Amino acid sequence: MTAGAWAELLRVSALFTVPGDALAGAAAVGRRPGRSTALAAGASLCLYEAGMALNDWADRDEDAVDRPHRPIPSGRITPRAALTAAGVLTGAGLVLAARAGRPALTVAAGLAATVWAYDLRLKHTPAGPAAMAAARGLDLLLGATATGAAPAPRATRTALTAAALLSTHTYAVTAVSRHETRGGSSTAPLAALAAAAAIGGAVVSEGPASRGAARGAPARILLTALTGAYLRTAARPLAHAALNPSPPLTQRAVGGGIRSMIPLQAALAARAGAAGTGLALMGLVPLARALSRKVSPT
Repeated sequence: MTAGAWAELLRVSALFTVPGDALAGAAAVGRRPGRSTALAAGASLCLYEAGMALNDWADRDEDAVDRPHRPIPSGRITPRAALTAAGVLTGAGLVLAARAGRPALTVAAGLAATVWAYDLRLKHTPAGPAAMAAARGLDLLLGATATGAAPAPRATRTALTAAALLSTHTYAVTAVSRHETRGGSSTAPLAALAAAAAIGGAVVSEGPASRGAARGAPARILLTALTGAYLRTAARPLAHAALNPSPPLTQRAVGGGIRSMIPLQAALAARAGAAGTGLALMGLVPLARALSRKVSPT
């Protein structure tokens, strides 16, 4: 068992899409990142990686046919080691969430249950995309709840809206991913394109200039630029997959959909008035792109 095999199993190139959930959640309720936000981000990373390990454990027989190069069917990692890693990472995530407060632990427990339900029972059912979408929404809410006092009603609505937008994107990308090994579907990438356009419109329609979170032209320009980065990252590979739904282009569309979560998180943070958080998150984009050339995020 090599470090490279574990990096592939855990899809480390997709890790850069995870901390932005907690940061966007904290921004949505008007809180600056702090110790509790860091704990929430750590919990998110652990639970995400638990899901990756559990996913490959659950799909080991299917991968032996469709993806024999994956770490488990190729024999580089044993099924027992992958399942043990999933359990350890889940426990670590819950411990970190508990240190961020009881509300955060409650959300993290729901997130962990959703991850395990998705990988073990729901992935190959019609409920699979909805379960994955719920997991991402809960991940953002984990960052929103990882502090002391309860947020004001308006802040709660902002967090729920941000979680809904991120969940919608996740649902669309997950629906495309169901065809990545065999291809053949133009409907899923077309639907994902429409979803991305709707999400982009929703993000900019109620941005800081209209809601008073951070007034002025600079805030509006930044929000528009971040939303544009999201749409560019997601839309081009989805369009290619819609025109030619082959497995390689479908996989590329899924990878683009995963990476586009970073500018979406940045836009959601800027939408809530946290311009600095949005800009900081965009610094993760080149890192995610560079690592995805070495380790596939799908």
